Amino acid sequence: MINLDPAADDFKYPVSGDVRDLISLSEVMKEMDLGPNGALLYSMEYLEDNLENWLSMTLEGYDDGDCVIFDCPGQIELYSHHSTFRAIADQLQAWSWHVITVYILDAQFVTDGAKYIAGCLQCQAAMMNLELPHINILSKVDLVEDKATLEPFITPDAHLLSSALHNSMETRYHGLNNLISSLLEEYSLVTFHPLDVSDENSLVKVLYTIDSGLQYGEDADVNTSREAITEKVPIDDVNAPLSPE
Repeated sequence: MINLDPAADDFKYPVSGDVRDLISLSEVMKEMDLGPNGALLYSMEYLEDNLENWLSMTLEGYDDGDCVIFDCPGQIELYSHHSTFRAIADQLQAWSWHVITVYILDAQFVTDGAKYIAGCLQCQAAMMNLELPHINILSKVDLVEDKATLEPFITPDAHLLSSALHNSMETRYHGLNNLISSLLEEYSLVTFHPLDVSDENSLVKVLYTIDSGLQYGEDADVNTSREAITEKVPIDDVNAPLSPE
């Protein structure tokens, strides 16, 4: 596990690398007189400027077949509009690592149609910016009392999405709602895998899907770096499990 969040608190699990050893959000805020968002962007740009040296040292000691999880910040703009994580992925692939993005959305978002569609669009923007094999995880399913209510949201349904939006928005927006909902359904670019940490089968299915996306442990040729994986599986943090060739 490698931490790429300069604002992270202490971890309950060991990390083999920590970006806070390179730059800390609190120090940037103090020295540069920046707010949290500005300090985070500055930290990411500093990481990108020092990426090759820091990342190569952080990955020392890993062998072929090892799998590394990069725990990343939760700010969506870093994946949809910013260049740092695209640069990280490009550098890893230049070193023959196989990279996959695991995008995580809180399952409780689906209780609100507008939030769910926003999550889907953010996920799609991240997919387009990073251009990596990509899996979406619907997390914290174990906290949802009636899990059957999640079923319609695993794969976006245009009628369901439009209805949810119509109920909370003015009539003049209904046409736009229909277009957005149809876009998500017709191109089938966004689907989710539910993750219930209390269910071993759920964990196994998610791990299998990630392994399949990486072709981890397979003799087959690995997908090229810009081929999108469209496995049907769920999104709050963004984590990228990685495996060297």
